[in-house]
Amino acid sequence: MSKRPLAVMAGLCLSVASLFAALPAAAETTTLRVSAIPDEAPTELLRKFEPLGKYLEQELGMPVSFQPVSDYAGVVEALGAGRLDLAWLGGFTFVQAHLRSGDAIPVVQREQDAVFTSTFITANPDVKEHKDLEGKSFAFGSVSSTSGHLMPRYFMQQDGIDADSFFSRIAFSGAHDATAAWVESGRVDAGVLNASVWDKLVAEGKVDTDKVRVYQRTPTYFDYNWTVRGDLDPELVENIRQAFLKLDPENPEHKEILDLQRASRFIETSPENYAGIEQAARAAGLLQ
Repeated sequence: MSKRPLAVMAGLCLSVASLFAALPAAAETTTLRVSAIPDEAPTELLRKFEPLGKYLEQELGMPVSFQPVSDYAGVVEALGAGRLDLAWLGGFTFVQAHLRSGDAIPVVQREQDAVFTSTFITANPDVKEHKDLEGKSFAFGSVSSTSGHLMPRYFMQQDGIDADSFFSRIAFSGAHDATAAWVESGRVDAGVLNASVWDKLVAEGKVDTDKVRVYQRTPTYFDYNWTVRGDLDPELVENIRQAFLKLDPENPEHKEILDLQRASRFIETSPENYAGIEQAARAAGLLQ
């Protein structure tokens, strides 16, 4: 199955080639260029970023430009090529960016990203555990998604399940909310998405829990972070880090930003936190 169509956002979510091919890396950063892996619909990513972008402009004293892309690889490539300054990455895309550039720096993560989980869901009443899905169809999110593909595949592998031979058909929905929609509609028998998005969809009534239910969750792992390119001015890097760390849930304006980011608060992080992600990716055959 292919990713869900993005035609309605054609004027907004640019292709990797058209967005980045002609943009030179600036020697001096005058505008902070920001992007994010497209793990949700482009409209949702922009809605989540707008208050944060305004806050960063105030804290850093420079314009902030959000540049949406249509796939995960585009963010990794652009950050490594110096055409982005700051990016919201999953654990796996951080590992890819770090390997690509050699010096990408994760500056902060949400408090809950140190204990992140993925949620396995189904609308099939006969499914109680993984073994009940043998010979049935299954949906991951994006191929490069940490919580929507890599870690769920890795944990199934640890349980003795080779996803490629166990399921009759594997589909990649492209985004967590799309996976939930596919399962609810019966397009696939089951799927997996990150627990944070699942909780949001349930809270907002965007999934019918009379039809779709959680049948299993993964163990915890490190996931999302905000990463800067390694050659960004160190003073600017520190200012970015401090801007995120200053976000206070007791401040109503800050709480709006944190709530949209589904964050209780931001904490510092380091490349070492993602060593386990790299090991899992190699074990799952997703890194050579």
